[in-house]
Amino acid sequence: MVSTEQVASEVDPRARWLARGAVAAVLLAIVLLLIAGLFVAVALLLVCLAGAVLTIAALYEFLVNRATVRWIALAVAVLVPLGVLVAVIANGLLWVVLPVVALLGGGGWCARAALARDRRVPPSPEFPATPPERPVLLMNPNSGGGKVGRFDLVRRAEAMGARVVLLEGPGRVDVTALAERAVARGADLLGAAGGDGTQAAVAAVAAAHGLPFLVIAAGTRNHFALDLGLDRDDPVQALSALRDGVDLRVDLGNVGGHPFVNNASFGAYAEIVRNPAYRDDKMKTVLRQLPDVLDRRRGGALVARIDGRTIEHPQAVLVSNGTYRTDDLAGLGRRSRMDDGTLGVVTVSVRSAGEAVALFRRVRTRGLVRLHANEVSVESDAPEVAVGIDGEAVTLPTPVHCRIQPGALRVRVPRDRPGPRTLPPVWDWVRLRELAFGRGVSR
Repeated sequence: MVSTEQVASEVDPRARWLARGAVAAVLLAIVLLLIAGLFVAVALLLVCLAGAVLTIAALYEFLVNRATVRWIALAVAVLVPLGVLVAVIANGLLWVVLPVVALLGGGGWCARAALARDRRVPPSPEFPATPPERPVLLMNPNSGGGKVGRFDLVRRAEAMGARVVLLEGPGRVDVTALAERAVARGADLLGAAGGDGTQAAVAAVAAAHGLPFLVIAAGTRNHFALDLGLDRDDPVQALSALRDGVDLRVDLGNVGGHPFVNNASFGAYAEIVRNPAYRDDKMKTVLRQLPDVLDRRRGGALVARIDGRTIEHPQAVLVSNGTYRTDDLAGLGRRSRMDDGTLGVVTVSVRSAGEAVALFRRVRTRGLVRLHANEVSVESDAPEVAVGIDGEAVTLPTPVHCRIQPGALRVRVPRDRPGPRTLPPVWDWVRLRELAFGRGVSR
């Protein structure tokens, strides 16, 4: 097992100085407040800090409670910032607040620049590819609100020499069986136009037969396509790889015998995704179910065993094909590479509003465990556990084993494509402290 805290590397000197500049700007802002008037400034500083903490705590309570308590918490989250602003104006301290805001803005710029340089990852290597002679593309006409029809993908693919198989009923369609049948009939490339669940099923067949796999972003979210550097808003562009493409070697995950290209989730998120109402109204479903999930009234208690390390009773476990960005816990959705041959693992254990505040503000890492692993086992005190596999809800018998197949998938992508987008870094005090004060660790 290798944790992110154990993978040491040389830190970019400029990133270190930018991080120190960010810390210095914040300290200078605090000094300015103190100079402006010790008692008033300290009181104002405490009010602002308390306001920030109270606001985030109120938002947490909004998520984990119901009915009246939930709406009271929301009112507090809205009114507290307004009250802090009124207190600043009433004490005639706008002349202090404005330069402080400027300093914090400069510190924020330094912090984002430092984190951006620290997060630079070399691109995945590309390999030359020969155009296929008998490509077969499986397309889900209902995925992504009908993108297959809206972008005329069937006609366009057939015009480029591909055979198209539509994934439509009656009844449930066995995507794996259709892909296997295409291989048996001589396909030398498999492709999928649909969501990430469809992509994973076809990708597994392609990997098993050593065939290139073409990703067409015709689903709703298509995180896999995004991390491959494809344009999710233009699924037609992927078809150009049939004539002028290159190959990327990508890992493939497996959870309980099911392949995944993005992640397998256990606990809070999996319990929410399995609700049939989730796809029609995600926000309403999340708000309705989150209190029960966090309060452990739904789903069994989990135990995660990660290459020999045991995590007791996490509320959520995310096992990913490659390592997700984890400085923004609200948006675990981007990966720089998917070819490092390891699973990314994130576990979250939040017991109180205070822990949630510290965790989501990235002031401390208590409650958050991030690891790299070759194998992960998730157990439960229930005989079965809900698992979200690339956004699809399934129930598997426990224990559930997760493994990685390094370089198993040969993905065919257009030579001319946008490429992975640079992620704007967020204010991450944990990482900034590491950069500024010598605890340089590769991310």
